[in-house]
Amino acid sequence: MLNRLWLTLLPKDGSTILAKQVVCRTIPSMENNTINDPQSVIKQENHEQLEDNCSMTNAWQIIGGKWKLPLLNAIRKECPARFGELRKKMQEITQTTLTTQLRELERDGIISRKVYAESPPRVEYKLTELGKTLIPVMDILSDWSDTYCKATKVNP
Repeated sequence: MLNRLWLTLLPKDGSTILAKQVVCRTIPSMENNTINDPQSVIKQENHEQLEDNCSMTNAWQIIGGKWKLPLLNAIRKECPARFGELRKKMQEITQTTLTTQLRELERDGIISRKVYAESPPRVEYKLTELGKTLIPVMDILSDWSDTYCKATKVNP
């Protein structure tokens, strides 16, 4: 099956409008014909499993991942923490990933961000009241990790 599309390009400088015809071919074997009843049953079973673990899933979406707990621990130990200080403490993390993780934690209400109108700009991060409720959770995870390492003789 052939589909014909017309593309119209409008130059920024206001010159002549350029139009091109593009021909697209649909390959019959590539059409979406894979939806069947067994797949919907599998999706339903996965959905039920997620509902059973809803609180754990929600918690993991907020604090899960490679960098969020170490970031929260660093902010907790030196509160308020400046961006540059966090970057120095966590040298393995890229600046982009650090920024993304901090924005997600701020979006979720776990940390607050304060920007000072200075040159160079200064940004500080603090745990919010909601974020402070994670301190006992981080302590328990740390204790569990110590116990696990002793039991398995693994050095972190």
